[in-house]
Amino acid sequence: MIKFPKDFAWGVAAASYQIEGAALTDGRKPSVWDTFCRKPGAVKNGDCGNVGPDHYHHWREDVNLMNEIGVNAYRLSLAWPRIIPDGIGKQNPEGIAFYDRLIDELLEKGIEPWITLFHWDYPNELFLKGGWLNPDSSDWFAEYTRLVIDLYSDRVTHWITLNEPQCFIHYGHQTGIHAPGLKLEISDVLKASHNVLLAHGKAVQTVWASARKPFKIGIAQASIFSVPETESVEDIEAAKKATFSILKRDTWNTSWWADPIILGHYPEDGLRIMHDSMPIILDNDMDIIHQPIDFYGVNVYSADRVRADGNHWQKVEPESDVLCTAMGWTIVPESIYWGPKFIYEHYKIPIVITENGMANNDEVGTDGKIHDPQRIDYMRKHLQELGKVIRENLPVQGYFYWSIMDNFEWAEGFDKRFGLVYVDYQTGKRIPKDSFEWYRNFIRNSRRKSSGNSSERCFKTI
Repeated sequence: MIKFPKDFAWGVAAASYQIEGAALTDGRKPSVWDTFCRKPGAVKNGDCGNVGPDHYHHWREDVNLMNEIGVNAYRLSLAWPRIIPDGIGKQNPEGIAFYDRLIDELLEKGIEPWITLFHWDYPNELFLKGGWLNPDSSDWFAEYTRLVIDLYSDRVTHWITLNEPQCFIHYGHQTGIHAPGLKLEISDVLKASHNVLLAHGKAVQTVWASARKPFKIGIAQASIFSVPETESVEDIEAAKKATFSILKRDTWNTSWWADPIILGHYPEDGLRIMHDSMPIILDNDMDIIHQPIDFYGVNVYSADRVRADGNHWQKVEPESDVLCTAMGWTIVPESIYWGPKFIYEHYKIPIVITENGMANNDEVGTDGKIHDPQRIDYMRKHLQELGKVIRENLPVQGYFYWSIMDNFEWAEGFDKRFGLVYVDYQTGKRIPKDSFEWYRNFIRNSRRKSSGNSSERCFKTI
């Protein structure tokens, strides 16, 4: 029987630019995503986050929906240009007040805010000053963090510095398919990534120095995992090596980000490949980056399957009939077992599943409801695999479904729907999907088990 810890964080997640709307309301200034969306052909259908789900005006309704599910945690991000419109300097009272109201409402409903300081909506004014390539960029982020901690740490006790630096650097600064749409040489990509790591370290230092209440802090990373084709010792070892190895001249991997943060140095295989393009690293840079964190967040969506091939590994190509999400991502439930397991064994740090979910082709049925059995099946299988991690007594502290509601899915615009709640973008109407009800029942039954009142019916929900 799978028994989740009593203090396990059952949550949902979302990000500011993807749900808030109100892009130019109450003093907010543009982020790089606002400007990127105006570039012809950058985003599918010419979509942008100007309105979207309009959480800025529906926040109380959305918190009530979270309360209906029964989550005890909500992972949200703050819009940096809503709080400090130019990125540095003058504060925006209206933006600050919005998050004050939202935090207070969450806490009143017994929902713990897990705040992500940066989830990709970089202030455009700072981008015009060089963005992450500017040597002052980590100090700009520390200044922003200092204000946020001063404003909200009397109530907020869970902090995440950055969301998926792999994505906003690799896709935003090397391939150019995400904001700000740059295609930099690898030397500049590595310079930007080093400044991002410094920003993380300085933010952690700031929280340690200024937080008003005891806290936990971590980072949320993209899960670039491999899983073994079989459970043979050889395949497991091959999958582990594949998960942590760096084979290309880019930052789309796990180790380039995790090793400096947790181990205090860049990975040797990455340095061998990219040594000729490395930025200048000052004497105390690695000490700044290597700050104590309480958890490692992983955003789990898919994984490669690999098999052992001598001392190396070989990717196993998916079968033609393999199940995929609407994003085209292969559904690999074992990724939420092997990924956290490999991370913990390698870095010895507690794990939080900061995102897990699927895009689906959801439509309103003739009965006015949204039936999404594919998402329910996805969640059931992934949570069953997560239960195996719990059974092995690995320190997994929480699970956040992505996303509470349908939202702006970056370069895919509004075509892809990840939410437990359907959003009619024309009217703003919210409709809970069948998966909403399923997750509510799963959480309720999991809590019964944790309290000792387990039953056969509860067990079968997994």
